[in-house]
Formats: sequence, structure tokens, C-alpha cells
Amino acid sequence: MNAIEIANQLVAAGKGIMAADRPSPAFYDLLQAESIPADEDSYRNWSELLFLAPGLNEYVSGIIMTDEQVGLVDGAGESLIEQVIERGMIPGISPFRGMVVLAGSAGETVGSGLDGLRERLAEYANMGVGFTKWRAAFQIGPGTPSYYAIEANAYVMAQVAALSQEAGLVPIVEPEVMLWGDHTIERCFSVTEWVLSRSFEALYLHRVDLEGTLVKASMVLAGNECAEQADVDTVAEQTVKVFRRRIPSAVPGIVFLSGGQSDSHATARLNAMNANYELPWKLSFSYARALQRAPMAIWGNRAENVRAAQAALRHRAKMNGLASMGLWTEELEGEAVAS
Repeated sequence: MNAIEIANQLVAAGKGIMAADRPSPAFYDLLQAESIPADEDSYRNWSELLFLAPGLNEYVSGIIMTDEQVGLVDGAGESLIEQVIERGMIPGISPFRGMVVLAGSAGETVGSGLDGLRERLAEYANMGVGFTKWRAAFQIGPGTPSYYAIEANAYVMAQVAALSQEAGLVPIVEPEVMLWGDHTIERCFSVTEWVLSRSFEALYLHRVDLEGTLVKASMVLAGNECAEQADVDTVAEQTVKVFRRRIPSAVPGIVFLSGGQSDSHATARLNAMNANYELPWKLSFSYARALQRAPMAIWGNRAENVRAAQAALRHRAKMNGLASMGLWTEELEGEAVAS
């Protein structure tokens, strides 16, 4: 498949992307925070649980992996990435190597990992990887994000997108406007509009083919500490409005990050956009926590809980797959999760 075909397959009707690209150090920190016992096989066991969940491919088109996960094998010594491909899902890679402080800024950040990226992307493509994901994170606060930080991150994202397409991979650009803070939804709208505008200008200057590109976006939300929180319909209205202003219709799809939203909010808000608006792009999901929070609570790093945890993961993927078509209802959340 070429990049345009891959991009469209990733946002096929009723399907979305699972973001599993939590590096092992952050994964172990999460286990500790959740009081889940860890051992040397925990990261492999969790990755295996996610990637090999029965029926997941009915609702998940692609999985974003870390460099470590691309090389993992299951307990029987079988390659996990090869099994993902056999199940009809497209492996993706986050070649991003973390945030570093942007020189000359007041603590703002930019993604790192450009060194040797062309060669790494060629290797990933040979392994069967079909897409990349690169994140920029913008914190709303007094004087932030700055013009400097937005421009620097847009440039780096566009460089990665161009290199990805050169390697035959679909770039997913992720200019995240973070949820944390006391800002209003109006402030989030204006920052999101600015960030998207500069991001697409950079993609144009780097000659990125938009038909073979996806956007991973945050919803337009009031900060988590804001006293006034918008309802589902207002979030949907404001998010669609800013996308219509700043995301070209040539882009085949926009996949949302959950960004700290509850599972139910992430699903309901996605559903409202698809149910109530005629849109030029597919709107779907690229969730991490909103897919994996419930399964992890069930799993607890115990082998006897794997099957139930996988059923919970499939259920959350199904709910969001329905939301990507505007067909989700609260009543469906109460259906029994098959074991």
C-alpha cells in the first residue's frame, strides 16, 4: 500500500488507533502509581495483552509502538509486530525520544529524536511499520505557548512528516494543546487555532502530501482546573469549528488523543461530533488511557486476569469505534463485556 491507502485504512469506518507507545520507564512508573506489582517481564506481558487481544482488529486499525516494542517477542518467542500485521492491524512507530527544553525559552519544550531519523525510518519500514507519530505539547498559561515554541515545534513536526513520507510511511502529526490548567474553553480555542495554523503552514513549506497525512489532535476543552466546564455539545461544536477553520479537507482523517479525559467523556464527545456534523475528514480516535485505563485496573500484572482485561480493552475499542460513526449511546456502555 502507498501512503494515501495506509492513511485511509487507518481511519476506516468504525475503526481507530490504539496508542501503546508508553516507554518502559514511564510504564513502570505507572505500575507503581497504581500499586501494581512489577517484574522484569511486565512490559512484555502488558504489550502482549494489548497487541494480541482477541477481536481487537474489528475496531482498531493500527497500533502506535515504541522502538522497544517493535523488537519484542511474546512468551513463546514469536514476534509481536509480525502478529499484529497477521491480525490485519498496521504497526506504527513513535520515533520521538522525549521532550527537551527549548533553548532560549522559559521552560517550553520541543520533541527530540531527529538525529539519524532518516536511517531509522527506513529500518522501520523494512520491518513492516506503516506510519509514524510525532508529538508536540503546548501548555496554556501566562504567556504560553509562545510564538517561538509554536514555530519551533511546527518546524520539527514538519521535518519528521517529510522524512516519514520519504520512507513510504504515513506521518501522524500531533500538536497537543494540553488539558492541564485553569484556562477557559475560549482560550483553548484561540490557542488551538494558532497552533494548527502554524503547523499546517510548516507542512506546506516542507512539501508534505496532505492526502497521505493524519492529524492527532486534542479537543477544545476548558482546563481541568477551570471552574466552568462545557457540556458535550459545546465541546463538539468548538472543536469542529476550529478544525473547519484550520485543517484542510485534503487531510483524510483526524484522530483524537484522550489527553486526560475520562473514558466516557472521550467517547461521548467523539460521538457528538460524528453524529451532529457533516465533516470533510474522518474523525476517529488514537487513545491510550481512554482505551487502557480499565484493562490495566483489571489486569494488575496477574496472568489469570489477562482474558478479562482483553475483553475490557475490546469493549472500550468497540465503544469508540461506534463513536467514530456517531452510533454510540450510553445504553451500550451497560452491555455485558464478553469474556
